[in-house]
Amino acid sequence: MSEVKLFGAWFSPYVRSVEMALNLKGVEYEYIEEDLKNKSPLFLEYNPITKLVPVLVHNGKPIFESSVILEYIDETWEGPSIFPKDPYERAMSRFSDKFVQDKCSDPLWKACWSAGEEREKAKKHSSF
Repeated sequence: MSEVKLFGAWFSPYVRSVEMALNLKGVEYEYIEEDLKNKSPLFLEYNPITKLVPVLVHNGKPIFESSVILEYIDETWEGPSIFPKDPYERAMSRFSDKFVQDKCSDPLWKACWSAGEEREKAKKHSSF
């Protein structure tokens, strides 16, 4: 049996989407809540590059970025498909994910949680 760990933060919709995918596929995993203001050495060992959640660790190998993790889950474990089988529909799914993340989620997050000049800049970029 493979060892699967998911490092996350309770408030992250990206972590929730990975949890839903793991549950859909019936994958047993250990959830590790990460304090993003005081990151654990183990978390930083697995993700020294972006230092962001979610991080999926499968048999000691870390995978970062929720969209990459979701594709990995879909390709690694049997069960219902997460992404469409048709290449065009799969490409449109990837586009939708990237569009929402780049144009909606990230600017909205920055507009809500950053301060000062960065917050004002994020507010301007969050509208289409």
